[in-house]
Amino acid sequence: QVQWVESGGGLVQAGGSLRLSCAASGRTFSSRSMGWFRQATGKEREFVAGISSLGGSTYYADSVKGRCVISRDNAKKTVYLQMNSLRPEDTAVYYCAPTAGASSAVAVGSWGQGTQVTVSS
Repeated sequence: QVQWVESGGGLVQAGGSLRLSCAASGRTFSSRSMGWFRQATGKEREFVAGISSLGGSTYYADSVKGRCVISRDNAKKTVYLQMNSLRPEDTAVYYCAPTAGASSAVAVGSWGQGTQVTVSS
């Protein structure tokens, strides 16, 4: 059973940056495409960014394109989300999860506990 532990969230002013990390346990991490998702209070969880199993392909939601970079280190079983030029509307709990395919925005499997990102104006 693979588990995900997200970290790196916090309180930041608008225009600031954060780097989120998602550490995986289990032996199948390097064979799985991964994604970051977020859920703001009162809203449904939404896709943010995805990356293929070997990291050669990345894709982003329009709302974060140009401001976020997803990456992964398969040796460390970790996926990252570098978030720049943060906006108050980026405030949410951020989660990582495997995705259904190399360019899929659909999460599969279980969720971790998430990490809270709060952007003040």
